[in-house]
Amino acid sequence: MKSMTNVDIYTICQELNDLLVGARVDKSFQPTKDTVVMRFHKAGTGRLDLVIQAGKRIHLSQYPLTNPQNPPSFPMLLRKIVKGANVVSVEQHNFDRVVEIKMKKEETYTLIVELFSQGNIILLNESNEIILPLKRKHWSDRDISSKKEYVFPIENGINPITLTIDEFKDIVTGGDDEEIVRVLAKNGLGSLYAEEIMQNTEISKKESCSALSGDEINIIFNALKSVFEPLEKRQFTPMIVNNEKEVEKLKQENPDKKYKAKEDVISIKLSQYEEFEVESFESFNEACDEFYSSKVKNEITGIQEAAWNKKVSKFSKRLEKQEETLHNFEKTIEDSQRKGELLFTNYVQVDNILNVIKGAREKDYGWKEIGKTLKDAKKSGMADAQIFEFMDPLGNITLRIDDVSIALDSKKSIPDNAEVYYEKAKKAKRKIKGALIAIENTKKQLADMEAKKEKAMSNIMVPQKRVKKNLKWYEKLRWFVSSDGILVVCGRDAGTNEAVVKKYLEQNDIYLHADIHGAPSVVAKVPSDSLNDKLLKELGEFSASFSSAWSKNFTSQDVYWVEPDQVSKTPVSGEFVPKGAFIIRGHRNYIRGAKLEISIGLVDYDGDKRIMAGPTDAMKQHTNKFVTIKPGFTKKEKIAKEILSRINEDDILSLDDVVRVLPSGKCDFI
Repeated sequence: MKSMTNVDIYTICQELNDLLVGARVDKSFQPTKDTVVMRFHKAGTGRLDLVIQAGKRIHLSQYPLTNPQNPPSFPMLLRKIVKGANVVSVEQHNFDRVVEIKMKKEETYTLIVELFSQGNIILLNESNEIILPLKRKHWSDRDISSKKEYVFPIENGINPITLTIDEFKDIVTGGDDEEIVRVLAKNGLGSLYAEEIMQNTEISKKESCSALSGDEINIIFNALKSVFEPLEKRQFTPMIVNNEKEVEKLKQENPDKKYKAKEDVISIKLSQYEEFEVESFESFNEACDEFYSSKVKNEITGIQEAAWNKKVSKFSKRLEKQEETLHNFEKTIEDSQRKGELLFTNYVQVDNILNVIKGAREKDYGWKEIGKTLKDAKKSGMADAQIFEFMDPLGNITLRIDDVSIALDSKKSIPDNAEVYYEKAKKAKRKIKGALIAIENTKKQLADMEAKKEKAMSNIMVPQKRVKKNLKWYEKLRWFVSSDGILVVCGRDAGTNEAVVKKYLEQNDIYLHADIHGAPSVVAKVPSDSLNDKLLKELGEFSASFSSAWSKNFTSQDVYWVEPDQVSKTPVSGEFVPKGAFIIRGHRNYIRGAKLEISIGLVDYDGDKRIMAGPTDAMKQHTNKFVTIKPGFTKKEKIAKEILSRINEDDILSLDDVVRVLPSGKCDFI
């Protein structure tokens, strides 16, 4: 995967500084070893996900990556230290491949993103001391370890924005006999922009620095300034370029020659890419997101497929070995039975040899001498000796009958030798039954694993673009529609709890609250005189399920309801009412033992299909396709994936949509 150039980073930092300054830091994640995702929230914009891949890239992304169930230590530290901080600035350090993100909380923290070589991500405190790096590294002049002072890499690149002619002359003259294009490239511009600069002159890029005249140096300097003028003026033209069509055309014209297609993402127009196909974008962040996310998709698919192939291969190899063993058993049976039969069908000839050996032994001949005598008899043409092949020092002989080699113990009779082979065949037969059972089991395991692979590959969580939806006012809260068609809403946090009461609680509504600390304000758009037992049951389940009783793993919880005029923000003298909390005055009507249980499904409501989480009785009234959950022990992200696979037949939901409607805490299916 292409690493961002200094020019790419300059452009990204300009955009990120505009987009992230003032944003609040939310959670951080580490989907892969080298990649950290920081989530921000900015008023008027909403959620912003910053993807940082050490040594490769940094940009905002609309493609959420799958996160591990157990977050590594680095993102957990970011959550602990900088969550809730506000972004102060995003800057590139000296036009180098280093980004500084400053965040202000009780003190100012700096996140250093190194995008050169293997890269790194490092959190610093106000004293420029390393709190924690993503990777610990040590060089003679730099030590990237906790509690060490952070030292920037040695500055040796050209900053085309601030570069003066005198500085440029010093760089060129210092190049001596080296080619000018190489000197430009190794001074931070890279081969792409070094080539671009030289294309804008009539000077050979291979000209040595020492051979350049003063006028030629001026021409190259002016070309450099011209190439990078759009950066200085912030006239970015973000685009992804590729020459695939041109390469295909060349292949058709000359099929024997090899051509390599090229794809790149750039922020300013380059003459080298004039003939390339171009896809333009509103911002460089968007261009980088599309470019790099497509690469990540392929990488994730490849990694996942390789992992599944390894699992499948384990059973394939086992099956292959078992089938080979079965074949060997069958061959053993066939060979052993044939050898036993050959001994009997050639009984006289074999018996004659055994008798010769027996007689020789009775006369005290040694095994070696007997073997030599039989070989000589065979050479002399003796008929019975023609089947003899070999005798070992222990008296075991090998005969060859009808092209089959048969090993015999010369001290045993023909029936005894034949019985050895018949017993070998019987033993192999007994083993065949077990082998067949083992093969069937392995085939079943292989089929199961292949089915799991197929399902996993079809549902593989490659990044899917997160499209910001225009939500109705109630979708920004927690909500459901009762089986009687009553709209019920409740807050998601302290801020929306305030809004539920102040903006949406009207005179003909009722207010509900679970009788436990850590419960949302619930508003049912129904007058109290229209309440019935079925509706109260649904209201109680909804209010209880979205309270802290869920995370405490309760199975039931008391809930009360009151009239709107009983809800007040005015405290008794000397008391304080925190944000999102209210004072209830007067009699409370209780719904005792409301069950903690929520169903999630897609419902047709308000002219569109929407994901709804509410009581099961209400869900049954609006859809047949839903799942039901209770407090449990499965993490939200994991259960959300399963819910998505069960209810998202029309492919209109994302994983975030499901996570958003789930209660706070772990869950299990009912």
